[in-house]
Order: sequence, then structure tokens, then C-alpha cells
Amino acid sequence: MIMPDTAALLEDAADRIADISRPDLQIMLRRAALRLRNAGALSMDNDVEEALRDLSGEFGMTRNDTIRYIVREWMEKSTYLPVHELDEDGDVDGTA
Repeated sequence: MIMPDTAALLEDAADRIADISRPDLQIMLRRAALRLRNAGALSMDNDVEEALRDLSGEFGMTRNDTIRYIVREWMEKSTYLPVHELDEDGDVDGTA
């Protein structure tokens, strides 16, 4: 199951502010503050930013999630990270 990101939770809470409990709102705001405090700005060239926007839209992901996905895929394919195990009946596209 994919957990919604903090921004999506905050937007949802803003849309239905009367229905959100105070403790839930406090948790979301603290989580958002922590993310902002720990966020490092990663700027890219204009052509890369445009490609990221396009990919993010295609994937239905945020910009940061798209960057994380791309980096993880690259690291797995370059064997910097272990690849996911395939089961016996899984497709391997001609390679094993």
C-alpha cells in the first residue's frame, strides 16, 4: 500500500478542515514542519526540471518522489543497490 505524501494529506485536511480532529491536524502540521526543516533544495537545469515535471505527471508522483524513484532505479541497475528478487514464475524479459 502506498502512503499519501504529507502535502496530499495537508491538502485533504484543508478541504475538510471541519472534519479533521485537532490531534490529527497537530500530527500533520508537525510532520510537515519536520519535512520542511530537513528538506534540502535540489535544483536542476531548466531542461531537466521540464523533464521531471513531465515524468511526475506521467507517473502521478510528486517531483521529489520521481527523483527518488529515478535514483533508486539507477542505483539498482548499476548494482549499487541489491535488485529485487524475482520469483520462479516471474517474467525476466529474456534475462535471468
